[in-house]
Amino acid sequence: MHIHPLITTTAALTDLCARLAKSEFVCVDTEFMRENTYWPELCLVQIADENEAAAIDPLAPGIDLAPLLDLLVNNRDVLKVFHAGGQDVEIVYNLTQDTPHPIFDTQVAMMAISQSEQIGYANLVESWLGITVDKGARFTDWSRRPLTDRQIEYAIGDVTHLANIFPRILKKLIKSGRGAWLDAEMDKLADPAHYANDSGHAWKRIRSPGRNLAVLGRLKALAAWRESEAQHKNIPRGRIMRDETLADLASHPPKAQADLAKVRGLSNAWRDNDIGKRLMKVIEKAEPLPKDELPERSAPGAPLGKEGALVADLLKLLLKIRAREIDVAARLLTRSDEMESLAAGVRDLPVLQGWRHDVFGKDALALVEGKMAFAVKSGRLTMTRVGDAVAEMPAEAAE
Repeated sequence: MHIHPLITTTAALTDLCARLAKSEFVCVDTEFMRENTYWPELCLVQIADENEAAAIDPLAPGIDLAPLLDLLVNNRDVLKVFHAGGQDVEIVYNLTQDTPHPIFDTQVAMMAISQSEQIGYANLVESWLGITVDKGARFTDWSRRPLTDRQIEYAIGDVTHLANIFPRILKKLIKSGRGAWLDAEMDKLADPAHYANDSGHAWKRIRSPGRNLAVLGRLKALAAWRESEAQHKNIPRGRIMRDETLADLASHPPKAQADLAKVRGLSNAWRDNDIGKRLMKVIEKAEPLPKDELPERSAPGAPLGKEGALVADLLKLLLKIRAREIDVAARLLTRSDEMESLAAGVRDLPVLQGWRHDVFGKDALALVEGKMAFAVKSGRLTMTRVGDAVAEMPAEAAE
């Protein structure tokens, strides 16, 4: 594979993207900094196909990333391959208000052909290529210039290795017949709505006990205000105030600005500074949350109770057995909260639809409805369908 020198000009980037546009796939990775800013600062982009690889310096004076963004977003003939690419896709969205299409994430794909829940890149390379990745440059300051040869070599390795691994994963995925399992997961990763920064929804990320509409209304207003302040200053939202402080203000709103000095997590300066004044105005103008905006409870349906909790535990055992039996990550089949909802009587669940129903959901439902039971026979864990023959599973599957 040909490795190009660091690309620092628009002309060189245009030539590279013109060649890559003829490839079936490109592997993409980014290096960025976000510790001190609201928006992640893109510091390096690495890209490769089967024949060539390059690192692109987005901080180079005068460089225009338009050819690269056009390849990633608008060229639908080239598959864009990432590993754990959520933050990489977010950066592209911030630059274009769109996401790469079509998209393939090797971390997600590994869930369909192994029991790896969230395999890291280094472990992926070790398992497929037998290569140990040098992690020494991983936590360097990518915004400082000039970049060292070691930094560039490390960064490009992320996509050159991935370009070797992806065809092998794809071949195994096709052989397994599980490609369709991943369609919804890849669509979710590429959905622009997933990355849209709607400050009106920021409150939903904050843990707040209770469903008091007045409290939630203040929480919504305060969370949106914090996003605006952080964006304007381009600092992490936590630098304005932490989630716990925000939730406390929503639950126990101060009557006067001077009272802000008594709030845990705020300094004495808030009692008479401008940001404190803006905060008080937000609290004063906050309206109760409309009832139709109340989030659904995490596990709708009747409370589990002791018996329901036991059923949920049995469902989780069944999930563990089935995941090991077919060599797939349990997380791809369903989640713990879904198992609890199923035990509580809920039936409108992803696990009871499509391929998930065929692979696991139908047996999970049979267990809940008393049509399946566990037993130990001759030292082996068995699953018995009521009225059917015993289907034996190795006891070690449940260990």
